Amino acid sequence: MPFGSDSKEQTPSDNALEPAGHRKLKIGLALGAGVARGWAHIGVLRGLACAGIVPDVIAGTSIGAVVGGAYASNNLDALEDWAFSLKNSSFFRFLDLKLSGSGLFGSDRLESLMHDRFGDVTFEDLSIPFTAVACDLKTGHEVWLDSGALSDGLRASFALPGVFEPQNIRGQWLVDGALVNPVPVSVCRAAGCDMVIAVNLAEDIYGRARAAKAGALDTTSYGVFDDLETLANEPQAKERSFFQKLFRHKKDAPSLFTNMVASLNIMQNRLSRSRLAGDPPDVTITPRCGHIGLMEFHRCHELIEEGNRAFDTALPQLKDAIAIIRHRINT
Repeated sequence: MPFGSDSKEQTPSDNALEPAGHRKLKIGLALGAGVARGWAHIGVLRGLACAGIVPDVIAGTSIGAVVGGAYASNNLDALEDWAFSLKNSSFFRFLDLKLSGSGLFGSDRLESLMHDRFGDVTFEDLSIPFTAVACDLKTGHEVWLDSGALSDGLRASFALPGVFEPQNIRGQWLVDGALVNPVPVSVCRAAGCDMVIAVNLAEDIYGRARAAKAGALDTTSYGVFDDLETLANEPQAKERSFFQKLFRHKKDAPSLFTNMVASLNIMQNRLSRSRLAGDPPDVTITPRCGHIGLMEFHRCHELIEEGNRAFDTALPQLKDAIAIIRHRINT
């Protein structure tokens, strides 16, 4: 089974923090949406590993599903290597330009990329139970994907409406799960987890201020790109005219693509707050990545560092929560 290049298979552990003779604490990990900022999840997962904490259940939405699926299939090293290989705008070379159809970009190249990374792995093959969250385009219902081909589930979970084509799985047209459940704490609760750790990429209150001070993400980027002009000139000549219309903008106004992605991000942020208020996790890890554009996939190194830093900040609270919940379930 092609599980990739990770040197050690991840399995639900007895946990380095778990005393002998106690019922094992069942830990769930909810990885939130955030487009390129989702690389911060890798830093959080590395931090968990260093602390000896292996989640028993993982749920992911959009980019959180991609990283969570890579971790659960022992492909996290391979995904990280690919992320580090990306240069400014090179992510768009993996997209098929579509002038007709259900999205601006097709999924043939992405499908090939996902198959290269995940092979024929199914949800049933995974060493850790994993669920990807998507949205039924027809009904608006939340869909939990936990069976069948892993690559199909991941592509459905990050199918950003208008940008990527929806995916048809078992007769349902599915789009990005961030439309309904950006940080899927509820999936972990439904799996019977005693404790849920959430990674929320939408709550960096100070990130935009830091970005402005550093001269990045100016008023025309709206948190999506740093350099729209470079992107517009990047594709092949036959595609360049369309990309220029898509990415370029009038003075002090967003481009078409920026308008779409930034608007969806606003909706996701508001929904995250509402869902987490109604079903709060036991511990929330909030990487400070607001200074990095939503589509700046090439800034992987910075994002992983931010994820690891956020984990270190949350670790004392995490240890306290583990101790309190363990005591509660064993008394």
